[in-house]
Amino acid sequence: MVNYSWAYRRYGSKPTPWERYAQVANGKIDVVFAQEIDGRRPPFGRALDLGCGRGTYTPELARMGWDAVGVDAAPEAIAAAKRKDDPGVSYIVGDVTELEALGLGRFDLFVDIGCFQGLDEQQRSDMGSSVTALAAPGATLLMLAFGWTRFRSMIEGVSREEIQEAFAGWDMLAVWPAPTDGLGWPMDRTSPQWYRMRLSAPV
Repeated sequence: MVNYSWAYRRYGSKPTPWERYAQVANGKIDVVFAQEIDGRRPPFGRALDLGCGRGTYTPELARMGWDAVGVDAAPEAIAAAKRKDDPGVSYIVGDVTELEALGLGRFDLFVDIGCFQGLDEQQRSDMGSSVTALAAPGATLLMLAFGWTRFRSMIEGVSREEIQEAFAGWDMLAVWPAPTDGLGWPMDRTSPQWYRMRLSAPV
């Protein structure tokens, strides 16, 4: 797993590799966010950006009408995100596998762009339980993750089966390929996918 605190300290004010990808693909990611609110009127509810980093995507959720919160385990990332002073956004240092301890309340939308894919088996299970505990009825999860490829040991990745195992109480609504433009080698060989899930209705 990447030591993100170390990475943010190393890169300083320069974009990290995952932030460079965002600069290229951000418009395509915004399209995915927009599809989630198509035909609806704000306010849409509360959205939690899991592993938000330095606030790359969280502000866009707020601009679209969500009450947006970003959470990341790297204090350096959260400090940088807060310095942007984005309106309608709050950031908090926290572990995605222990969200209940943060007292954040319930959320209607969860966004995970590259977070879950870097966790080990136990952490994936804990994150699934943690997110589910904070999910409002009918909540949606949007996840962008590298696939399970031969590059996994180098740059992380996860399979659809591992996602479904961790989020056992969620229905998989759609899976589609994410663009690789701007990723560079070997990340452009990791078959990144978008996953859209919804919390199953109680029976």
